[in-house]
Amino acid sequence: MQNETIHKSLKELGRWVEQSDWKAYDTFDGLSSPYARFFTFNHPLLKRCWQQAVRRFPINLRPLLGIKPDRSTKGMGFFAQGYLRLFKTHGRAEHLKKMQFCLDWLIENRARGFQGYCWGNHFDYQARGGRIPLGTPTVVWTSLIGHAFLDAYEGVGEKRYFEVARGAAEFIINELGWTETACDLCLSYTPLPGGKPERGEDGVHNANMLGAGLLARVNTHAGKQRYLEIAEKAVHFTIRAQLENGAWYYGVNPRWHWVDSFHTGYVLEALDCYIRCKADRKFQKELERGFKFFVESFFLADGTPRYYAHKTLPIDIQCASQAIQTLLNLRELHPDSEATAIKVAEWTIANMQDKSGYFYYRKYPMITNKTPTLHWGQATMFAALALLEQHISAKETEEKVLVSVSPEKGSRKSAC
Repeated sequence: MQNETIHKSLKELGRWVEQSDWKAYDTFDGLSSPYARFFTFNHPLLKRCWQQAVRRFPINLRPLLGIKPDRSTKGMGFFAQGYLRLFKTHGRAEHLKKMQFCLDWLIENRARGFQGYCWGNHFDYQARGGRIPLGTPTVVWTSLIGHAFLDAYEGVGEKRYFEVARGAAEFIINELGWTETACDLCLSYTPLPGGKPERGEDGVHNANMLGAGLLARVNTHAGKQRYLEIAEKAVHFTIRAQLENGAWYYGVNPRWHWVDSFHTGYVLEALDCYIRCKADRKFQKELERGFKFFVESFFLADGTPRYYAHKTLPIDIQCASQAIQTLLNLRELHPDSEATAIKVAEWTIANMQDKSGYFYYRKYPMITNKTPTLHWGQATMFAALALLEQHISAKETEEKVLVSVSPEKGSRKSAC
């Protein structure tokens, strides 16, 4: 029944996405409005307020503000991963072709003017740390998409996908840069002057770790020691910042001292990736402590995903999707991990999936924001549910094999 529910949800979501031509809104696309410049006077604080108002308003203002649905680079990376997982589960050529479509689109729509491969937003973004102009590559986008290309390379063996992933690593090494401390370093968020953490004080842990994880993974195929050296120093930077309860703040600067679910998931998966790729358990205890905090802090008993460690609301679709993936990928580290992933998926399908197939953005105490966001909701849920279906299908197959060879069933006698 679990697999039937997940398969039905995935099928409906996939149909909605493809009928929408892989286009929807983005959580932070408020400055794409043609009215934004006029009403904000191009002032950074007013632009940030405008962007956050569009993001947080409980109903979708974008059609009124002239913001159009579009494709997202990060979203297409998650879709590629989802289609690959479906191909591995069902063996259907259509899924492989759709994965190839997403990856070809990403190659064509990479950020230009930089060494290697890199990707950014299709809109201007005004954050606490400054402005990131449209098209500016970030380490977060580039790393997550780089993993999608590595998944494809490892899954179907096409060398060109590895070359793209290696190009992403080259971008991190040669264009993105980092800030060194006395004993380690923190990778920059963007290659812009303002994207470089000053003396590590503005370091963002999930961004730093995502870049480190990609470098370590590319090194397993490229054999380039420089990648691993940079990755190790970056990981050490974030390890030093782990809190006593196992959590990490979003960033080093006091203005970034909050702990949320999906950024914690990014850090944990990147750390796990680094440990596996380096074949070194030096930071295994920190990983296990962090994952214990994750499993025991961000979920209610019925599978409701919490946004922050200290409070549940708003219930955000990104917290649900990242939770499913992180809980599955690190399931060997906690006895409740797999069961929690299934609970989160079932709760999210029951409470946040529209009858038309897409997933809602957020649930507040009295209202649900039903905006169809692309990378933030549809793409991440597509990839996460595809991973869950793949996992459950593999377990079912394994159980059938065990039953078929069990002496108690009389199907086959032991050779001994």
